[in-house]
Amino acid sequence: MENFNFGVGVNVLFGKDQVENLPSLLAPYGKKVLFCYGGGSVKKMGLYDKVKGLLSDYEVYELSGIAPNPKIDSVREGVRLCREHGIESILPVGGGSVIDCAKAIAAAVYYDGDPWEMISLQKPIEKALPIVTILTLAATGSEADNGAVISNPETNEKLGLGALVLMPKASIMDPTYTFTVPAQQTAAGCADIMSHLMEQYFVPSSSYMGDLLVEAVMKTIIKYAPVAVKEPDNYEARAQIMWGSSIGDNATLCNGNMLAVFGVHGMEHELSAYYDLTHGVGLAILTSAWMKYVLQKAPQTVVPRFAHFAKAVWGLEGERDLVLAKKAIEETESFFKGLNIPMTLTEVGIDDSKFTEMAEHAGRTGMLEYAWIPLNAEDIVSIFKLCI
Repeated sequence: MENFNFGVGVNVLFGKDQVENLPSLLAPYGKKVLFCYGGGSVKKMGLYDKVKGLLSDYEVYELSGIAPNPKIDSVREGVRLCREHGIESILPVGGGSVIDCAKAIAAAVYYDGDPWEMISLQKPIEKALPIVTILTLAATGSEADNGAVISNPETNEKLGLGALVLMPKASIMDPTYTFTVPAQQTAAGCADIMSHLMEQYFVPSSSYMGDLLVEAVMKTIIKYAPVAVKEPDNYEARAQIMWGSSIGDNATLCNGNMLAVFGVHGMEHELSAYYDLTHGVGLAILTSAWMKYVLQKAPQTVVPRFAHFAKAVWGLEGERDLVLAKKAIEETESFFKGLNIPMTLTEVGIDDSKFTEMAEHAGRTGMLEYAWIPLNAEDIVSIFKLCI
């Protein structure tokens, strides 16, 4: 096993009606709160009114309209509100996009310059406003990690930021708040979770325990994703997926593994930046194409690992490793198709006109040369072409 430091400082309150604890969770940080949310779903489910009622003794300001693939303009507006009103804590209520936006705001409040400069130049983040989250969509794991990703439509870039001080102080995770998530978003969220798990699994070396832990959560998502899509108010399915999302993205599972950049995420950020594609959909489209490509590019490394994946996760057996590796790709693609996720770029209206431009940018910013199977711009273009 590799050396590691492990300190997940977020206080998770999981289960029904945990929102009742919201006032006490925010109390240590003062009375001025920035309430962040996206579209109308928070109001439709009654959560908006619930939060406002619980915080009747607080001075609450609002930042609404935060979009999927959160935009830098929302970050700028959030920073303006925080400075104007002396905000003391931030309350994002929503999915990963809302939480990511809140993290960028929390850091940028203390940055003397434009927030995009802080993100694009990877300026050190040493101070941030405290964050308490209420999760309404299981996907990114942002409620229990210290990273975020922000898009800038002006530059066609989607870049990450991260720091220990961005870890939420507390996260309320009530699976009933995900009952109203549409089937398409539920499926995309599960694809995102699977991709995070693959990040920790397809690595230069892994530990016995790490493999078993990641495999267990993969199998959980594979079991419950179709249930949640068909039965949106199935509490057990929603709960299993929600917890899998959180522990699948905060190093709980992979301590001791030798981690590496996961090329699929770096490539997908280009699709989201240029076309505002739903992140999970882009990941699903790219994953099987990436698997096919790296199997051909580096068979000595890839075949044994994919074969192990076939046996441990998909329950396949009795074949040569190469056959098992190919079947693992088929099973992965079939899983995403079974959730009715589009599996080609053509289906989502993306052609090949920007492939070279996106690939070159991914090569410069995505550190894909440090991936498990290193990728250059030419490799990335080839993978994009497999997705048409």
